[in-house]
Amino acid sequence: MIPSSNKIFTAIASSMILVSCGAPTIVSTPIGNIDTTPLKNIDLTDAQLKGWNSLDLVSDTVPGMSVNKAYNTLIKNKKGQTVIVGVIDSGVDIEHEDLDGVIWTNPKEIKGNGKDDDNNGYIDDIHGWNFLGDSEDENLEYVRIIKKLKPKYAGKTLASVSENDKGEYQNYIEAKAEFEKEYQENSAQKMQYEQILQQSKISHKAITDALGKEDYSRDEVLKVEAKTQEMQQHVAFMAQMFGFMEPGDAIPDFMKTIKEGVDHFTEQLNYNLNPEFDGRKLVGDNVDDITDLKYGNNNVMGPDPKKEGIKHGTHVAGIIAAERNNGIGMNGVAQNVKIMAVRAVPNGDEYDKDIALAIRYVVDNGAKVINTSFGKYYSTHPEWVREAITYAASKDVLIVNAAGNEGTDLDKKAVYPNDQINNDSEIADNFITIGALNYAYGSNLVADFSNYGKSNVDAFAPGVKIWATTPNNSYEYLQGTSMAAPAVAGVAALIRSYYPRLKAPQVKQILMDSGLSTKSSVVIGGKQTNVGSFSGLSKSGKMVNLYNALIMADKLSK
Repeated sequence: MIPSSNKIFTAIASSMILVSCGAPTIVSTPIGNIDTTPLKNIDLTDAQLKGWNSLDLVSDTVPGMSVNKAYNTLIKNKKGQTVIVGVIDSGVDIEHEDLDGVIWTNPKEIKGNGKDDDNNGYIDDIHGWNFLGDSEDENLEYVRIIKKLKPKYAGKTLASVSENDKGEYQNYIEAKAEFEKEYQENSAQKMQYEQILQQSKISHKAITDALGKEDYSRDEVLKVEAKTQEMQQHVAFMAQMFGFMEPGDAIPDFMKTIKEGVDHFTEQLNYNLNPEFDGRKLVGDNVDDITDLKYGNNNVMGPDPKKEGIKHGTHVAGIIAAERNNGIGMNGVAQNVKIMAVRAVPNGDEYDKDIALAIRYVVDNGAKVINTSFGKYYSTHPEWVREAITYAASKDVLIVNAAGNEGTDLDKKAVYPNDQINNDSEIADNFITIGALNYAYGSNLVADFSNYGKSNVDAFAPGVKIWATTPNNSYEYLQGTSMAAPAVAGVAALIRSYYPRLKAPQVKQILMDSGLSTKSSVVIGGKQTNVGSFSGLSKSGKMVNLYNALIMADKLSK
């Protein structure tokens, strides 16, 4: 989405556990450090990689959240309360084999009777609500801004607009510049990917015919007898492609990735960056009227029969709460959880109206934790979302938010949603923003794509190559701060399960204060020349750690 160096990490990493009345009682906050913990000089096994976010930095030298350690020691024999976690995302495959047992069901609604039994304004909202209806694709926000403001400002200069309109005009000019840059870059990348894919197909066939097999190594390619100039070109091209592949991948895997790239840039140009496309037409509401509530439906899986559109939300839900120890797939971070699915994030930028109403819906229906793995850099109604955040705060609900994936300092460039206005004081104390960690213990600890910010990012958690649920009973590796946020949402849910008297601001503070810290330097934004202190990349300067968090929660609750 980074080379390593021999650095030492300092962390809170030990604790004392006493037994009382047959159940473990945690009586002290962890102390000590791991200054002498060695680097892991060998590659992770397949099993370690699939569960690295649950590993322990002390025993495994992998910067996971010590989830396994916490289950095996601190909560092994303890019972907790059920916690509802709202997943506001692209939708969730609620029929997935590893999720069907943890999906929230509205106890006050009668399935299929076409009535709003609980009088909450949503008919038959059995497992949540779909604010997108049958819509799947959308423009990016700055494209929508251009479409809305172009009739008013096209051809005008700053000097020609009224003083009251100067701010809006400037927003239009910035959006227009962003659009032109992104359209040009996406067009060029689409063409490049198409050329690579086409040449890969031709050269792969030539090498396959020569070797008699499709799965081959770079060394085998270089040993192919190339008697013609054409064959020499095939050998050189395929050998070069190995340099762009993930370790362990074969050429067919690489070609699949390139094809996905072509599809991505095609979607960008056809939908996200296409001013002529209107994704909201299928929904039929007025996106600029927060009181226009009669829209959407109860199909939280969305309209895509292949369910590809809900991959993101399904992956997020699995990280939080995929059924633990059921012998299939993977283990979510949290037990005692019910996932409330709310579909409000399309393929493109979400609408502020949908997000504001989705937060309120989740809060009003009993969630104590909300995961928001989405974001954008332009917003037309940020006040609606901020009002929803403060509403959640008034109802003691914690929101766990993804920082974003552009390698950007959020103290210099705002992303939405957020809990600050102009990087000033926070509007609420229930909103925590999470950056992404890599599984490498060293200078490349921070994911090269992760946003950061001493003021606007609160902590970091695992977000690179995370194995979790995807639609149709499948599992895949995905990465992003979108994967780091639900890991923390799972930790928050466990704290609220075992220590229900703790309030949302207390849970947020525990997540930040109990994490593992290091003063070591790390590569920032994937740029080798950009190196800084890990402790300066977030407000806490720490990595979220379940083991320490439960110990601190226990102490605070007493």
